[in-house]
Amino acid sequence: MAQGTVQVTHGGSSRWRRRSGDYPTLTAALAVAGDGDVLSIAPGTYRENLVLNHAVTLRGPEGSLGSVRIAPLDGVALTVRASAVIQDLHLEGQDPTAPALLVEDGAPELTDVRVSTRSAAGIEVRGSGARPLVRRCTVENPAGIGIAVLDGGGGVFADCEVVAAGQTGVSVRGGGRPRLERCRIHHATGAGIAVTGDGSGLEALGCEVYEIKGAGVQIAARATAVLTDCAVHRTSADGVTLDTDAVLTLAGCDIHDIPENAVDLRSRSVLTLSRTSVRRFGRNGLSVWDPGTRVVADSCEIHDSTGDYPAVWISDGAAVSLDSCRVHDVPDALFVLDRGSRVDVVDSDISQVRNTAVSVSDGATAQLDDCRIREAATGAWFRDHGSGGTLANCTIDSVQTGVIVTKGADPALERCTVSSPAEAGFYVSAGGRGTFTACRVTGSAGFGFHVIDGCRTSLHRCHTERCARGGYEFAEDGPVAEDCTSDESGPRLAARSASGAGAGAGAGSGAGLAAAGERAGIRTVSALPDPVAVGTAERVPGQRPADETDAAGTGRPAARGSVEVLGHLDALVGLDSVKREVRALTDMIEVGRRRQQAGLKAASVRRHLVFTGSPGTGKTTVARLYGEILASLGVLERGHLVEVSRVDLVGEHIGSTAIRTQEAFDRARGGVLFIDEAYALAPEDSGRDFGREAIDTLVKLMEDHREAVVVIVAGYTAEMDRFLTVNPGVASRFSRTITFGDYGPGELLRIVEQQAEEHEYLLGEKTSEALLTYFTDLPKGPAFGNGRTARQTFESMVERHAGRVAQLSEPSKDDLTLLYPADLPDL
Repeated sequence: MAQGTVQVTHGGSSRWRRRSGDYPTLTAALAVAGDGDVLSIAPGTYRENLVLNHAVTLRGPEGSLGSVRIAPLDGVALTVRASAVIQDLHLEGQDPTAPALLVEDGAPELTDVRVSTRSAAGIEVRGSGARPLVRRCTVENPAGIGIAVLDGGGGVFADCEVVAAGQTGVSVRGGGRPRLERCRIHHATGAGIAVTGDGSGLEALGCEVYEIKGAGVQIAARATAVLTDCAVHRTSADGVTLDTDAVLTLAGCDIHDIPENAVDLRSRSVLTLSRTSVRRFGRNGLSVWDPGTRVVADSCEIHDSTGDYPAVWISDGAAVSLDSCRVHDVPDALFVLDRGSRVDVVDSDISQVRNTAVSVSDGATAQLDDCRIREAATGAWFRDHGSGGTLANCTIDSVQTGVIVTKGADPALERCTVSSPAEAGFYVSAGGRGTFTACRVTGSAGFGFHVIDGCRTSLHRCHTERCARGGYEFAEDGPVAEDCTSDESGPRLAARSASGAGAGAGAGSGAGLAAAGERAGIRTVSALPDPVAVGTAERVPGQRPADETDAAGTGRPAARGSVEVLGHLDALVGLDSVKREVRALTDMIEVGRRRQQAGLKAASVRRHLVFTGSPGTGKTTVARLYGEILASLGVLERGHLVEVSRVDLVGEHIGSTAIRTQEAFDRARGGVLFIDEAYALAPEDSGRDFGREAIDTLVKLMEDHREAVVVIVAGYTAEMDRFLTVNPGVASRFSRTITFGDYGPGELLRIVEQQAEEHEYLLGEKTSEALLTYFTDLPKGPAFGNGRTARQTFESMVERHAGRVAQLSEPSKDDLTLLYPADLPDL
């Protein structure tokens, strides 16, 4: 057969049809070929656009893959519309608007075909009649999609490889439903596999998705998929994502070495896992969000987190069920947040957890049955009001604290055992409740049951043994204990419940109560320190002291009218441009309020602000006055200021960051949340820094509760410009930026004069001139504190004055009040 020719062997039952012929081009050969004919292609490059309308066999030399190249200059290299057979060909395409190989109809068989192209897609299967069988084929398409199945197309891809796709490796949409067997998809830029749209589906068996610059597998918009014995690893984004009513089943799969979430679900998606391993992930192993979103996992393992995030994150009303699963070697195991969110765990092991094994907050629910928790800082923590659930027949071993209940949480624990805790077995504080029935604590290095702050906890038939500090430690007028026992030795004091009933039978009288307390080993105390620092009283930074509250003792700032507060603002030294900005904003709000009262539309005014400038320029003071102004106008309920910084918002892991931010926001309800040095929440070299979690939480809270709190973020000008770009929602939440300029020498002098007047000092002769010179010559580097520097200068002068006057035996009034140039500190 000549180089570059095509031999056609005609098939058929008639002898005259069984003959051969040579043709110079593939197009000419196809023109005479019919069903059953075989086209044998000689090595060479054919720049033709081929269309197969008959069930022919198109093959290159066996064992010489790449010797026959179909490489037109544009358009589709090969279009298949029949149940043809294609073997040992190399296809190339150059058209960015068309696929290299297009299957539009029939059930063709493609074997040992290599598609090396820069097309819209390497292989495209389109239409409900297209059902190819593709075996041992390779697709390389750095300009587009590797394999696309759409518009009802299907087929089977077995032992195929998609390498270096410039977009998605395998894309299924428009009702496509292919099956992948033992395929490899790697080095794609985009998702490895993406299945999108109602009716679209994919089945994958024994496949591997790896080295993906994006998510490994994406299922979205009512699509479905089943992956069996597949591996997803080494992605740059999430391993597997489900969104908007997506449904996915993972059986016997391995998802590992993922820098972000191993599996992320949102918007009513459903995931079923069995015999699946999730390991070495940088954020959450399972991240589950939104009402209606749910996960059912059976005999799965989630372990070896590489980041500082909970292994399983459940929020916004989502639900997760774990049966016979293992979660281990993670910072936190299960975090359940928000009302409606729920986790159900049966016959599962949670171990080697650096922080909290099970955390329940914001009204969420956890149900654990026959589970084992060991080697954790905290076994289970029910954090706040509305949070609860049930722990039944669970064992908690080798932890710091077994179970913590705080801030109104009210779980029920039945037949649970805590062994060898380093602190308390069960700890209740800060208004926590809880019902403990037939629970046990053994070998505690602290107390067995430690209930403080008058928490109304109920204990029934509980038992403690070998607890170093005692079996039961109760505050007065709090818990109720019935039929509880202990084998601790040493002195025991009588217990008293809130209702006056004692612990155990015969507690109706004083003698009976004492006897019951003796048996139970229960002590009562009036006050105890809180070992986990939950619910302790503290003064909120920036909040008014008690002597500034109203006469009624409500704790609210004494109300002042807007005119009075604006007068206070005007009395501040300098800040002329700041005063103009605040007055303009106040005028807008006031006029808007009056327009509404007149039945007119009011212009929308976003009240959140950005304060930029150096330290000591009055940002906190102006923020406090701004809150008072808004309260006087009826925009805010209270107008108080809650001042926080990074240390108040960012915790040691993602769960605590969200909780701390929520708590700070709640403290500021009705007033102003002032975040100083806000740029520290997003450092330039942040990596996986938890500050971004605080920003994300804050943005959501500002949107959900836009009328409740005014947020002011403050910091250096350049750093705040960068801060406003870290989250798309940040810049849009703030109405304007107000810049606080540095104080000049004259303004610094005025601040010292105010300080002197407030503290009953006078500036002596030439002291004002000396101060003006001092502030002019003072270096204005990064450490310069503006108003703070002026106040520190005054304090230094007072100290020097005291050292000088203390040497006088009978100082006069002038001696006691006058400050002189000699009292100035050295530059």
